[in-house]
Amino acid sequence: MALPLQSVLRNRLLTALDPEAFGRLAPALEPVPLPLHEVLIAPRQPITQAYFVEDGIVSLVADTREGRIEIGLTGREGFVGVPLALGTESTPHTAIVQAGGQALRIAADALHEALDVSAGLRRVLGRYVQSLIVQVGQTVYANADLTVEARLARWILMTHDRLEQDELPLTHEVLSKMLGVRRPTVTMATHALEGAGMIRARRGRITVIDRVKLEDLAGAIYGGAGV
Repeated sequence: MALPLQSVLRNRLLTALDPEAFGRLAPALEPVPLPLHEVLIAPRQPITQAYFVEDGIVSLVADTREGRIEIGLTGREGFVGVPLALGTESTPHTAIVQAGGQALRIAADALHEALDVSAGLRRVLGRYVQSLIVQVGQTVYANADLTVEARLARWILMTHDRLEQDELPLTHEVLSKMLGVRRPTVTMATHALEGAGMIRARRGRITVIDRVKLEDLAGAIYGGAGV
């Protein structure tokens, strides 16, 4: 199998690595599809693979007594399998593909070996771990303090950042998990944003019409997708 060329990759972590650090990972990286709704990491099960997302979105989902709620998103700015970089082998959360795409997969053992010897890799992955912690913390704050409409605007912006296209594959089922609310509440919030000229909603799709208005509604808690 040919080694991936760092210069043509889209994952921001892999492109941020110095040549030595990338060279340690490259032989173990395997291109794989990310089919919609595929579970990449199951809760409380050994994590055997990590995924550097090239295209698409993976949701980090918490299971509660009220149902599933999304607590984080990963696109090409990051990787799926953060517990491995923290020295743990499992997580209580589910990582599931929300928007299909592609990734570079690496076995857990190979990632551990590279982390053991590469300070550059530890530094880059550590920056992403920090950004994900901030994202999850902002989600907790948003769920406690923002209106449903503002929370919806924030998730739409986060999806927009990662897919880099105006038409987003967001169904009411996905939105209800994002917001932790029932579908009728999603419908009302979607209608509110559409009525304000921020989005256009069609079956299974939301099109961003006015990003500036969405940012104003979401406020400072939104944050970007940087690493």
